[in-house]
Amino acid sequence: MFVRIVKMSFSTKNIDEFLKMFEEKKELIRNSDGCKLLELYQDKNNPEIFFTYSYWKNERDLENYRNSKLFKNVWKKTKTFFNDQPQAWSVDKKISLK
Repeated sequence: MFVRIVKMSFSTKNIDEFLKMFEEKKELIRNSDGCKLLELYQDKNNPEIFFTYSYWKNERDLENYRNSKLFKNVWKKTKTFFNDQPQAWSVDKKISLK
């Protein structure tokens, strides 16, 4: 399992529209093959910055999702809300304490 972290920065005027779209699509994204977890975070000090964390069974599942019609449609619309370039990381989880 590995984790995909995406940092996105939105214009304040677009945040509500982004959140509405995320609310509409989150279950579809979470139910993509291999997606084990999907979370959305908002920075406490800068409300324009958001992060998504998604856990994937393997890299192939993430790539299949990234090539899907769902991702292409969601990402196309999401990009219109940005006020800065997004950043993304794929990381392996090494330790998790609960």
